[in-house]
Amino acid sequence: MSGRCEIHGCPAPADPAAPLALCVSHLIQAHDWVVEDVGVTDLLPFPCVACGNRVGVHYPSGWICARCEWRSGEYFEPDNRVHVDVVYYIRQRDRIKIGTSATPRARLAALHFDELLAFERGDRAVEHRRHGQFAAHRFPGTEWFAVHDELVAHIAELAAGVDDPWARYELWLSRELARRG
Repeated sequence: MSGRCEIHGCPAPADPAAPLALCVSHLIQAHDWVVEDVGVTDLLPFPCVACGNRVGVHYPSGWICARCEWRSGEYFEPDNRVHVDVVYYIRQRDRIKIGTSATPRARLAALHFDELLAFERGDRAVEHRRHGQFAAHRFPGTEWFAVHDELVAHIAELAAGVDDPWARYELWLSRELARRG
């Protein structure tokens, strides 16, 4: 594409790499106009306090979480009606943390990690069993473990058939809420 910008009265040359015959200035204006409406998907400045997700949509007015649509900066009050204890498995670089929480969204939002690997339904007793099970690979005095075949296989079993650990957690919450009536 070559020639002049198609905006009436614009004397600037059209950007030859652009899919529309617009000059760079008008391409930027079009981009900014679209961004106001649809936003830009990018990494959040910090994990979402509502769900722990790290991907958000940035608008000129601020950020929202791409998963749960919590608006960054708004007050977050966890739902105190129902709790489901879970053991969580998160990865940071070449180590895995095995922890537990009744409010995993808030707990994981407070941690720094690269990836949520899986949830397992269970409380501190289950967490302690897992710590014992994988103790040979535990970093002393922590809940962090070196990546090794047995642990990776256990996590793979927990994650089998689950595209998103949060979806499984939401199912457990839903069932617990239904059970309580």
